[in-house]
Amino acid sequence: MASLTIISCARLETLLNTPAKIYYKYEGISPAGSHKPNSAVAQAYYNKVAGIKRLTTETGAGQWGSALALAGNLFGLEVRVYMVKVSYEQKPFRRSMMQTWGAEVLASPSNLTQAGQQTLSHDPNSPGSLGIAISEAVEEAASRQDTNYTLGSVLNHVLLHQTIIGLETRKQLEKVGDYPDVIFAPCGGGSNVGGMMFPFLADKAAGKEIRLVAVEPTSCPTLTRGQFAYDYGDSVGLTPLILMYTLGHDFVPPGIHAGGLRYHGDSALVSQLYHEGILEAIAVPQLATFEAGILFSKTEGIIPAPESNHAVRAAIDEALRCKARGEQQTILFTLSGHGHFDMVAYDKYLNGELVDQDYQEEILQAALQNLPKIPQV
Repeated sequence: MASLTIISCARLETLLNTPAKIYYKYEGISPAGSHKPNSAVAQAYYNKVAGIKRLTTETGAGQWGSALALAGNLFGLEVRVYMVKVSYEQKPFRRSMMQTWGAEVLASPSNLTQAGQQTLSHDPNSPGSLGIAISEAVEEAASRQDTNYTLGSVLNHVLLHQTIIGLETRKQLEKVGDYPDVIFAPCGGGSNVGGMMFPFLADKAAGKEIRLVAVEPTSCPTLTRGQFAYDYGDSVGLTPLILMYTLGHDFVPPGIHAGGLRYHGDSALVSQLYHEGILEAIAVPQLATFEAGILFSKTEGIIPAPESNHAVRAAIDEALRCKARGEQQTILFTLSGHGHFDMVAYDKYLNGELVDQDYQEEILQAALQNLPKIPQV
């Protein structure tokens, strides 16, 4: 399911008039349009072998839900997807895609679970979050013997599946005699960051000069503003505690269009590497990411997903810094999926209706105060 494609951005380099070389790894040619089938197919297969009949999961923008719907259809498994409500409403064709492959798609929070009912009792107009949707999917799976829960990011096995991205990229760059000075990847739960960057960690540990940079939204700045602490992976507290960077399990981010990056926590592996200074992280605002996505689509012909636009923005900014310094670098980023089902967001940007959305500091601090009361790191 991996793309096998790494592409040089020659036209973008010319437009920016930068001495930097820019490459991207494009994962959008999978049937689901993103890197997510790299893990979805594996998880569906192993559940099928184990005799499981049904899978539940969450999805933000719908890329993971689409991938699991595809994989479930391939292996004859029923799939129920709890889709974050704001994305359920923003991205109807992602919903249709999942339904075409036979999955049932519910807006989260829903009235079908105690977790959803609890959320709606506090806020009937809740836009939902990945944490809430995880709570609902986990609760349902725990109540049925024939059902397992699947997760599309964060967990170690998912990042392991996704390392096919970085492994392919290393070999492809070797064929053209190049090596990255800096790698950028969009970061929500961490599957794209781990998938691209983990195969380069041994080089970095051996002294190779390479920067590995996670790029997250300013409205959900988990690494750059979160606390390194034990927290729940879901909003209600049904999952085991994870040592990670977190904004607090009950933090609900603003409803930006990069729905796949609206997660309160991050992968334990990515978090540990960031905590030790091996990975870097930056946060970028929504409007700047769409500006970058439009520029990229005009030069390279691919319309990126809003999540991918975060890495595009960071790569362009780095190329412009190289221009200002007269410095030659090789810049690599992951284009984790196409934006064909995100054109409503592009329409809003082109019509001047899209705005930057920042979290409210008091809400963040309140969420951090609700971290589990155990000795923190």
